[in-house]
Amino acid sequence: MTDRPKFFDDLAGVAGGAFSALTGLRDEAQASARSAMEEAIRKLDLVRRSDLDAVQELAANARAGQQAAEARLAALEARVAALEGAASPAPHVPATSHPDVEESGAAQPPPREPLEE
Repeated sequence: MTDRPKFFDDLAGVAGGAFSALTGLRDEAQASARSAMEEAIRKLDLVRRSDLDAVQELAANARAGQQAAEARLAALEARVAALEGAASPAPHVPATSHPDVEESGAAQPPPREPLEE
């Protein structure tokens, strides 16, 4: 019976070594697969998720800035329209009493000044 515990110790040592070797193989297989995947991604010209997220955030900020600028422009246009509407309009002159319109209602061109030589 004294040989039995030594046998189990040896068996445990061999199992531990095999487990360690398998863990190393697994890690190496994962590294190899990751390297192959990164090479395939590089060949396909794909982008990383972090790069995509950064570009999406940049686009969202640009979109928000554009919407703010459009809202500000609309407010300014409304102010200009209100100011133009508040200005006193020119008095309405009937068409028959306008100096460029004859009695018949046909418009005459304005008189020209002579050219200086």
